[in-house]
Amino acid sequence: MPHSTSRRGLLFGAAAVSAGAVLTGCTSNESKDSDGDAAPAGDNRPADDKPGKEVTIGFAGPQADHGWLNAINDNAKERAEKYKDVTLEATEGSNDTAAQIGQVETLINKKVDVLVILPADGKALTRVGLKAMKAGIPVVNLDRIFASAQAYRCWIGGDNYGMGLNAGHYIGEKLKGTKNARVVELAGLDNLELTKQRTKGFDDALKNYPNIEKVARQAAEFTVESGQAKMSQLLQAQKNIDALWNHDDDQGVGALRAIKQAGRDDFLMVGGAGALSAFQEIKADRGVLKATVLYPPTMAASAIDLARALGQGKGIGGMAEYEIPASITLYSAVVDKDNVDQYMSTGFK
Repeated sequence: MPHSTSRRGLLFGAAAVSAGAVLTGCTSNESKDSDGDAAPAGDNRPADDKPGKEVTIGFAGPQADHGWLNAINDNAKERAEKYKDVTLEATEGSNDTAAQIGQVETLINKKVDVLVILPADGKALTRVGLKAMKAGIPVVNLDRIFASAQAYRCWIGGDNYGMGLNAGHYIGEKLKGTKNARVVELAGLDNLELTKQRTKGFDDALKNYPNIEKVARQAAEFTVESGQAKMSQLLQAQKNIDALWNHDDDQGVGALRAIKQAGRDDFLMVGGAGALSAFQEIKADRGVLKATVLYPPTMAASAIDLARALGQGKGIGGMAEYEIPASITLYSAVVDKDNVDQYMSTGFK
Protein backbone atom coordinates (compact mmCIF):
# COMPACT_ATOMS: atom_id res chain seq x y z
CA MET A 1 0.00 0.00 0.00
CA PRO A 2 1.49 3.37 -0.96
CA HIS A 3 1.91 6.16 1.52
CA SER A 4 1.73 8.98 -1.02
CA THR A 5 -0.29 11.90 0.32
CA SER A 6 -1.50 12.64 -3.21
CA ARG A 7 -3.30 9.30 -3.33
CA ARG A 8 -5.04 9.97 -0.06
CA GLY A 9 -6.42 13.27 -1.28
CA LEU A 10 -6.95 14.39 2.29
CA LEU A 11 -3.68 15.20 3.86
CA PHE A 12 -1.87 17.91 5.41
CA GLY A 13 -1.41 21.56 4.62
CA ALA A 14 -2.15 24.97 5.96
CA ALA A 15 -5.60 24.67 7.50
CA ALA A 16 -5.71 23.43 11.11
CA VAL A 17 -6.99 24.27 14.51
CA SER A 18 -4.76 25.09 17.44
CA ALA A 19 -2.66 22.18 18.65
CA GLY A 20 -4.13 22.90 22.04
CA ALA A 21 -7.72 22.55 20.84
CA VAL A 22 -9.70 19.57 22.00
CA LEU A 23 -12.39 18.29 19.67
CA THR A 24 -15.43 17.47 21.72
CA GLY A 25 -17.50 14.39 21.02
CA CYS A 26 -20.86 16.06 21.64
CA THR A 27 -23.53 15.76 19.01
CA SER A 28 -23.15 19.41 18.03
CA ASN A 29 -19.97 18.28 16.20
CA GLU A 30 -18.17 21.47 17.18
CA SER A 31 -14.53 21.77 18.15
CA LYS A 32 -13.36 24.19 20.85
CA ASP A 33 -10.25 24.77 22.86
CA SER A 34 -10.01 24.14 26.59
CA ASP A 35 -11.44 27.60 27.37
CA GLY A 36 -14.39 27.17 25.03
CA ASP A 37 -13.12 29.80 22.57
CA ALA A 38 -12.12 29.40 18.94
CA ALA A 39 -8.44 28.85 18.29
CA PRO A 40 -6.64 32.17 17.81
CA ALA A 41 -5.55 33.19 14.33
CA GLY A 42 -1.88 32.57 13.64
CA ASP A 43 -1.69 29.62 16.04
CA ASN A 44 -2.97 27.03 13.58
CA ARG A 45 -0.58 24.17 12.96
CA PRO A 46 -1.28 21.53 10.33
CA ALA A 47 -1.49 17.80 10.84
CA ASP A 48 1.62 16.43 9.18
CA ASP A 49 3.90 13.40 9.29
CA LYS A 50 5.90 14.73 12.24
CA PRO A 51 5.10 13.12 15.60
CA GLY A 52 2.65 15.11 17.67
CA LYS A 53 0.15 14.48 20.41
CA GLU A 54 -0.30 10.76 21.01
CA VAL A 55 -3.66 9.43 19.84
CA THR A 56 -5.30 6.07 20.46
CA ILE A 57 -7.65 5.16 17.62
CA GLY A 58 -10.22 2.42 17.99
CA PHE A 59 -10.91 0.63 14.71
CA ALA A 60 -13.97 -1.55 14.23
CA GLY A 61 -13.82 -2.93 10.74
CA PRO A 62 -15.55 -5.65 8.77
CA GLN A 63 -14.98 -9.36 8.65
CA ALA A 64 -12.46 -9.92 5.86
CA ASP A 65 -14.56 -12.30 3.76
CA HIS A 66 -14.09 -10.34 0.52
CA GLY A 67 -11.01 -8.91 -1.16
CA TRP A 68 -12.17 -5.32 -0.78
CA LEU A 69 -13.09 -5.76 2.90
CA ASN A 70 -9.72 -7.36 3.63
CA ALA A 71 -8.06 -4.40 1.92
CA ILE A 72 -10.03 -2.02 4.18
CA ASN A 73 -8.53 -3.67 7.26
CA ASP A 74 -5.03 -3.75 5.77
CA ASN A 75 -5.14 -0.10 4.73
CA ALA A 76 -6.22 1.03 8.19
CA LYS A 77 -3.56 -1.00 10.01
CA GLU A 78 -0.73 -0.10 7.65
CA ARG A 79 -1.61 3.58 7.76
CA ALA A 80 -1.64 3.60 11.56
CA GLU A 81 1.81 1.99 11.60
CA LYS A 82 3.17 4.95 9.69
CA TYR A 83 2.62 7.28 12.66
CA LYS A 84 4.73 7.06 15.80
CA ASP A 85 2.08 9.00 17.69
CA VAL A 86 -0.81 6.63 16.83
CA THR A 87 -1.84 3.51 18.75
CA LEU A 88 -4.42 1.42 16.95
CA GLU A 89 -6.88 -0.65 18.98
CA ALA A 90 -8.41 -2.89 16.30
CA THR A 91 -11.23 -5.37 16.78
CA GLU A 92 -11.31 -8.75 15.06
CA GLY A 93 -13.92 -7.53 12.60
CA SER A 94 -17.43 -8.87 12.29
CA ASN A 95 -20.40 -8.92 9.94
CA ASP A 96 -22.68 -9.67 12.89
CA THR A 97 -24.24 -6.44 14.12
CA ALA A 98 -24.64 -7.56 17.74
CA ALA A 99 -21.02 -8.68 17.91
CA GLN A 100 -19.77 -5.45 16.35
CA ILE A 101 -21.84 -3.34 18.73
CA GLY A 102 -20.17 -5.20 21.60
CA GLN A 103 -16.74 -4.60 20.09
CA VAL A 104 -17.37 -0.87 19.74
CA GLU A 105 -18.71 -0.65 23.29
CA THR A 106 -15.49 -2.29 24.49
CA LEU A 107 -13.49 0.38 22.68
CA ILE A 108 -15.66 3.09 24.25
CA ASN A 109 -15.03 1.59 27.69
CA LYS A 110 -11.29 1.65 26.96
CA LYS A 111 -11.68 5.40 26.43
CA VAL A 112 -9.95 5.52 23.05
CA ASP A 113 -9.46 9.04 21.73
CA VAL A 114 -11.21 8.54 18.38
CA LEU A 115 -13.23 5.75 16.77
CA VAL A 116 -13.16 4.63 13.13
CA ILE A 117 -16.12 2.39 12.35
CA LEU A 118 -17.12 0.60 9.17
CA PRO A 119 -20.46 -0.78 10.36
CA ALA A 120 -21.76 -4.14 9.24
CA ASP A 121 -25.11 -2.35 9.14
CA GLY A 122 -25.15 1.44 9.37
CA LYS A 123 -28.69 1.67 10.72
CA ALA A 124 -28.11 -1.00 13.37
CA LEU A 125 -24.84 0.54 14.56
CA THR A 126 -26.21 4.09 14.80
CA ARG A 127 -27.01 3.67 18.49
CA VAL A 128 -23.44 2.81 19.42
CA GLY A 129 -22.11 5.66 17.27
CA LEU A 130 -24.33 8.05 19.23
CA LYS A 131 -23.09 6.51 22.47
CA ALA A 132 -19.48 7.18 21.50
CA MET A 133 -20.17 10.76 20.48
CA LYS A 134 -22.04 11.44 23.72
CA ALA A 135 -19.07 9.97 25.61
CA GLY A 136 -16.83 12.59 24.02
CA ILE A 137 -15.22 10.21 21.50
CA PRO A 138 -15.45 11.57 17.95
CA VAL A 139 -16.40 8.98 15.36
CA VAL A 140 -15.16 8.66 11.79
CA ASN A 141 -17.90 6.74 10.00
CA LEU A 142 -16.35 4.73 7.17
CA ASP A 143 -18.36 4.01 4.04
CA ARG A 144 -21.62 2.41 5.28
CA ILE A 145 -23.31 5.44 6.75
CA PHE A 146 -25.10 5.68 10.08
CA ALA A 147 -28.78 6.60 10.13
CA SER A 148 -28.11 9.84 12.01
CA ALA A 149 -25.51 12.53 11.37
CA GLN A 150 -25.29 12.92 15.14
CA ALA A 151 -23.66 9.48 15.35
CA TYR A 152 -20.44 10.62 13.67
CA ARG A 153 -18.15 13.60 13.40
CA CYS A 154 -17.04 12.81 9.85
CA TRP A 155 -18.18 10.38 7.18
CA ILE A 156 -15.82 9.22 4.44
CA GLY A 157 -16.73 6.74 1.75
CA GLY A 158 -17.05 5.83 -1.88
CA ASP A 159 -19.47 7.02 -4.54
CA ASN A 160 -21.66 4.13 -5.69
CA TYR A 161 -23.74 6.30 -7.99
CA GLY A 162 -20.53 7.78 -9.38
CA MET A 163 -19.17 4.30 -10.10
CA GLY A 164 -22.13 3.53 -12.33
CA LEU A 165 -22.07 6.98 -13.89
CA ASN A 166 -18.40 6.81 -14.82
CA ALA A 167 -18.66 3.22 -16.05
CA GLY A 168 -21.57 4.24 -18.26
CA HIS A 169 -19.77 7.25 -19.68
CA TYR A 170 -16.64 5.22 -20.39
CA ILE A 171 -18.63 2.59 -22.25
CA GLY A 172 -20.69 5.26 -23.97
CA GLU A 173 -17.63 7.02 -25.32
CA LYS A 174 -16.13 3.76 -26.53
CA LEU A 175 -19.34 2.81 -28.35
CA LYS A 176 -20.54 6.22 -29.54
CA GLY A 177 -19.67 5.29 -33.13
CA THR A 178 -21.42 1.92 -32.94
CA LYS A 179 -24.93 1.79 -34.36
CA ASN A 180 -27.52 -0.01 -32.21
CA ALA A 181 -24.96 -0.90 -29.54
CA ARG A 182 -26.04 -3.47 -26.95
CA VAL A 183 -24.74 -3.56 -23.38
CA VAL A 184 -25.35 -5.86 -20.41
CA GLU A 185 -24.86 -5.36 -16.68
CA LEU A 186 -23.60 -7.86 -14.10
CA ALA A 187 -24.71 -6.29 -10.83
CA GLY A 188 -24.04 -7.17 -7.22
CA LEU A 189 -26.50 -8.12 -4.50
CA ASP A 190 -29.83 -6.57 -5.38
CA ASN A 191 -30.94 -6.21 -1.76
CA LEU A 192 -28.16 -3.69 -1.12
CA GLU A 193 -28.75 0.02 -1.62
CA LEU A 194 -25.24 0.38 -3.07
CA THR A 195 -26.15 -1.98 -5.91
CA LYS A 196 -29.23 0.07 -6.73
CA GLN A 197 -27.14 3.26 -6.75
CA ARG A 198 -24.56 1.74 -9.08
CA THR A 199 -27.26 0.63 -11.50
CA LYS A 200 -28.97 4.03 -11.40
CA GLY A 201 -25.71 5.82 -12.17
CA PHE A 202 -25.05 3.47 -15.07
CA ASP A 203 -28.55 3.92 -16.49
CA ASP A 204 -28.37 7.70 -16.14
CA ALA A 205 -25.07 7.81 -18.03
CA LEU A 206 -26.41 5.67 -20.87
CA LYS A 207 -29.24 8.18 -21.39
CA ASN A 208 -26.59 10.42 -22.99
CA TYR A 209 -25.97 7.83 -25.73
CA PRO A 210 -29.14 7.18 -27.76
CA ASN A 211 -27.33 4.58 -29.88
CA ILE A 212 -26.90 2.30 -26.83
CA GLU A 213 -29.48 -0.04 -25.33
CA LYS A 214 -29.05 -2.03 -22.12
CA VAL A 215 -30.48 -5.36 -23.18
CA ALA A 216 -29.95 -7.43 -20.03
CA ARG A 217 -29.08 -7.21 -16.35
CA GLN A 218 -28.18 -10.04 -14.00
CA ALA A 219 -27.54 -9.76 -10.26
CA ALA A 220 -24.67 -11.76 -8.75
CA GLU A 221 -23.42 -11.95 -5.14
CA PHE A 222 -19.97 -10.32 -5.13
CA THR A 223 -18.30 -13.75 -5.26
CA VAL A 224 -16.19 -15.49 -7.89
CA GLU A 225 -18.63 -18.40 -8.08
CA SER A 226 -21.70 -16.23 -8.55
CA GLY A 227 -19.91 -14.10 -11.11
CA GLN A 228 -19.09 -17.14 -13.20
CA ALA A 229 -22.59 -18.63 -12.96
CA LYS A 230 -24.46 -15.41 -13.71
CA MET A 231 -22.12 -14.41 -16.52
CA SER A 232 -22.64 -17.80 -18.15
CA GLN A 233 -26.37 -17.16 -18.09
CA LEU A 234 -25.95 -13.73 -19.64
CA LEU A 235 -23.75 -15.07 -22.43
CA GLN A 236 -26.17 -17.87 -23.22
CA ALA A 237 -29.06 -15.44 -23.45
CA GLN A 238 -27.20 -12.68 -25.32
CA LYS A 239 -25.41 -13.83 -28.45
CA ASN A 240 -24.54 -10.33 -29.57
CA ILE A 241 -23.30 -7.66 -27.12
CA ASP A 242 -20.89 -4.77 -27.38
CA ALA A 243 -20.07 -4.07 -23.72
CA LEU A 244 -20.44 -5.41 -20.19
CA TRP A 245 -20.31 -3.54 -16.92
CA ASN A 246 -19.53 -5.72 -13.92
CA HIS A 247 -20.06 -4.08 -10.51
CA ASP A 248 -17.30 -5.90 -8.64
CA ASP A 249 -13.82 -7.12 -9.55
CA ASP A 250 -14.00 -10.14 -7.23
CA GLN A 251 -17.05 -11.51 -9.00
CA GLY A 252 -15.36 -10.32 -12.19
CA VAL A 253 -12.78 -13.10 -11.80
CA GLY A 254 -15.61 -15.57 -12.25
CA ALA A 255 -17.13 -13.54 -15.06
CA LEU A 256 -13.86 -13.64 -16.97
CA ARG A 257 -13.72 -17.42 -16.52
CA ALA A 258 -17.18 -17.74 -18.02
CA ILE A 259 -16.25 -15.46 -20.91
CA LYS A 260 -13.13 -17.49 -21.64
CA GLN A 261 -15.02 -20.79 -21.45
CA ALA A 262 -17.60 -19.45 -23.88
CA GLY A 263 -14.86 -18.34 -26.27
CA ARG A 264 -16.28 -14.82 -26.41
CA ASP A 265 -14.12 -11.81 -27.25
CA ASP A 266 -16.63 -9.73 -29.19
CA PHE A 267 -17.21 -7.03 -26.55
CA LEU A 268 -15.42 -4.84 -24.01
CA MET A 269 -15.76 -5.23 -20.26
CA VAL A 270 -15.53 -2.64 -17.49
CA GLY A 271 -15.11 -3.79 -13.88
CA GLY A 272 -15.59 -2.18 -10.50
CA ALA A 273 -13.67 -1.57 -7.24
CA GLY A 274 -9.98 -1.86 -8.18
CA ALA A 275 -8.63 -5.38 -7.60
CA LEU A 276 -5.00 -6.11 -8.39
CA SER A 277 -6.04 -8.95 -10.69
CA ALA A 278 -8.16 -6.51 -12.70
CA PHE A 279 -5.29 -4.03 -12.96
CA GLN A 280 -2.97 -6.78 -14.16
CA GLU A 281 -5.47 -7.95 -16.77
CA ILE A 282 -5.99 -4.40 -18.00
CA LYS A 283 -2.25 -3.80 -18.24
CA ALA A 284 -1.70 -7.04 -20.16
CA ASP A 285 -4.47 -5.99 -22.58
CA ARG A 286 -5.02 -9.60 -23.57
CA GLY A 287 -8.77 -9.95 -23.22
CA VAL A 288 -12.11 -8.20 -22.94
CA LEU A 289 -11.43 -6.36 -19.66
CA LYS A 290 -10.39 -2.86 -20.67
CA ALA A 291 -11.08 -0.78 -17.55
CA THR A 292 -12.33 -0.80 -13.97
CA VAL A 293 -14.02 1.95 -11.96
CA LEU A 294 -12.56 2.53 -8.50
CA TYR A 295 -14.22 2.14 -5.14
CA PRO A 296 -10.96 2.71 -3.30
CA PRO A 297 -10.23 0.75 -0.10
CA THR A 298 -7.61 3.40 0.59
CA MET A 299 -10.52 5.25 2.21
CA ALA A 300 -9.63 3.30 5.37
CA ALA A 301 -6.14 4.80 5.39
CA SER A 302 -7.65 8.24 4.91
CA ALA A 303 -10.03 7.53 7.80
CA ILE A 304 -7.00 6.93 10.03
CA ASP A 305 -5.54 10.26 8.87
CA LEU A 306 -8.80 11.98 9.73
CA ALA A 307 -9.01 10.27 13.12
CA ARG A 308 -5.45 11.30 13.95
CA ALA A 309 -6.20 14.90 12.98
CA LEU A 310 -9.33 14.85 15.14
CA GLY A 311 -7.43 13.41 18.08
CA GLN A 312 -4.80 16.09 17.78
CA GLY A 313 -7.34 18.88 17.28
CA LYS A 314 -6.12 19.69 13.78
CA GLY A 315 -7.51 20.10 10.28
CA ILE A 316 -6.48 18.84 6.87
CA GLY A 317 -4.52 20.42 4.08
CA GLY A 318 -5.67 22.29 1.03
CA MET A 319 -8.61 23.87 2.83
CA ALA A 320 -9.05 27.24 4.54
CA GLU A 321 -11.24 25.86 7.31
CA TYR A 322 -9.78 24.95 10.69
CA GLU A 323 -11.87 21.78 10.96
CA ILE A 324 -12.03 18.57 8.95
CA PRO A 325 -15.17 18.31 6.78
CA ALA A 326 -18.32 16.59 7.98
CA SER A 327 -18.48 14.47 4.84
CA ILE A 328 -15.98 13.32 2.22
CA THR A 329 -17.09 11.42 -0.88
CA LEU A 330 -14.25 9.83 -2.83
CA TYR A 331 -14.08 10.00 -6.62
CA SER A 332 -14.63 6.85 -8.69
CA ALA A 333 -11.80 7.15 -11.19
CA VAL A 334 -11.74 4.99 -14.31
CA VAL A 335 -8.54 2.96 -14.63
CA ASP A 336 -7.57 1.70 -18.09
CA LYS A 337 -4.33 0.87 -19.86
CA ASP A 338 -3.39 4.56 -20.08
CA ASN A 339 -3.22 5.10 -16.30
CA VAL A 340 -3.14 1.63 -14.75
CA ASP A 341 0.50 1.93 -13.68
CA GLN A 342 -0.43 4.88 -11.47
CA TYR A 343 -2.94 2.77 -9.52
CA MET A 344 -1.26 -0.65 -9.59
CA SER A 345 0.14 -0.41 -6.06
CA THR A 346 -3.35 0.31 -4.65
CA GLY A 347 -4.90 -2.86 -6.08
CA PHE A 348 -6.31 -5.27 -3.52
CA LYS A 349 -6.02 -9.08 -3.62
